[in-house]
Amino acid sequence: MALLETRGLTAFYGDFQALYGIDTMLQAGETIAIIGANGAGKSTYLKSIAGLIRGAADSVRFEGAPIGATSAAEIMKRGIALVPEGRRLFPSLCVEENLLVGRYGREAPGPWSLGRIYELFPGIKTRRNSASTTLSGGEQQMVAIGRALISNPRVLLCDEISLGLAPIVVRALYEALRHIKAAGTSMILVEQDIAQAIKVSDRIYCFQEGRLSLSGRPSELSREQIHLAYFGT
Repeated sequence: MALLETRGLTAFYGDFQALYGIDTMLQAGETIAIIGANGAGKSTYLKSIAGLIRGAADSVRFEGAPIGATSAAEIMKRGIALVPEGRRLFPSLCVEENLLVGRYGREAPGPWSLGRIYELFPGIKTRRNSASTTLSGGEQQMVAIGRALISNPRVLLCDEISLGLAPIVVRALYEALRHIKAAGTSMILVEQDIAQAIKVSDRIYCFQEGRLSLSGRPSELSREQIHLAYFGT
């Protein structure tokens, strides 16, 4: 049984349909990447899993249970944590307070404590009492990842963590993802950076205009196949 799967997942913003029958699967311990151009439906897919967009109950299943119509708060309690696009830190809180907010509603046993997160991201330990608004973009992303990790989720959802960051920072973040995976956390990464996504993923799914256009293991897919699935030409 898959840890997490979507079955015929659809999503709407009012009358506008953003996803059309998406079938995906995440096994325990896996990392899968969702790639595609802007507007392909990648972030909507994550929001649907996280409960920010609700649909049919059976369209998302976690550990065999239907959660597609479940609230975001309940999904977080069950063990699915989202690192949202744009970080979304609390500007009135310091770094450590932002991290500790991630425990609200779920304090589960597991590898991720405040100390372990500071080991993963030593740069933010030195800024632990600083206002989150004074951090660089890369530091803010580290705090956002740490805030999600501190709840010890079974599944970590990451939405465009490399967006707008310098290449050296992106490499550091993706090195951290390797450690997160090694600690046993399953992950779904939404990325526009195909090369980074392929490096860390067991399988990839490509979206095009709200539909699944390609899936497979990176070693099985050619550059031409990915290009066609990504751009449609």
